[in-house]
Amino acid sequence: MGRRKKGRAVSGWLVIDKPAGMSSNAVVNKVRWAFDAQKAGHAGTLDPEATGVLAIALGEATKTVPFVTDALKAYEFIVRLGQATNTDDQEGEVIATSDARPSDDEIRAALPDFEGDILQVPPQFSAVKIDGERAYARARAGEEMEIAARPLYVDSLRFVARPDADHVTLEMVCGKGGYVRSVARDLGAALGCHGHVRELRRIWSGPFEVTDATPLDAIEAQAKDPALDAHLMPLETGLADLPELPCTPEGATRMRNGNPGMVRAAEAEYGDTAWASYQGQAVAVGTYRAGELHPSRVFLHGAS
Repeated sequence: MGRRKKGRAVSGWLVIDKPAGMSSNAVVNKVRWAFDAQKAGHAGTLDPEATGVLAIALGEATKTVPFVTDALKAYEFIVRLGQATNTDDQEGEVIATSDARPSDDEIRAALPDFEGDILQVPPQFSAVKIDGERAYARARAGEEMEIAARPLYVDSLRFVARPDADHVTLEMVCGKGGYVRSVARDLGAALGCHGHVRELRRIWSGPFEVTDATPLDAIEAQAKDPALDAHLMPLETGLADLPELPCTPEGATRMRNGNPGMVRAAEAEYGDTAWASYQGQAVAVGTYRAGELHPSRVFLHGAS
């Protein structure tokens, strides 16, 4: 007999408005403790000093994390012009300065070069692995590394405001794996003035909006209280970008046992990734083929 997992088998999504000064993993651990949940994970890391949407999955909802991680995300951030830092944000050491300050029109003219499918070099202080070791660990040891450029899709990069000559506020919508710090650094280089991120806030991530977010201290204040479950969104929220295929009772039984199951007609093409539902609850995620869903992930519990 397997060992019984500690905690509650609670499932669902929680959107936290992450406070500055905490790692994403530290927030997840606090949420897991507050809910006494067996399992928890997040759908996209935020830097410790960043704030905003941190979508946290509990229980069976963790099986939907990849579909949120792969979705578009939006960030509002302030770039400090005239300074480069070794971390590409305000936490680092200033390594270069410039008296040049671009005009609003010059900034706007530079932004389209950062849209579409681009190549981006992650910051020296980042979690990418170099020869099996995290880049930030080697950077802290004083090593300067050659980090290979990585592809990134940027849906839009928009000028929002110019509070003063030294700062510009931008909004970026991008795909998985984007570093806002790299955008600030590279934009500053393109404008001939250097730049780094002063403030960063994620305003939405896939189906989750900052207006849906709960402050972490509110969760801590209700820790271990069953009423806390009222803050959870159903696990199906994490599947919002995939086609939903209602299934028959027989199909639901087959899919829960890991076998292909019949689904009713819906807007899905052969080979699409989709999810099957029965009475409004997720049964499985998998590949749609000729009236059947071939499951790759099966949900053992419905929505909370």
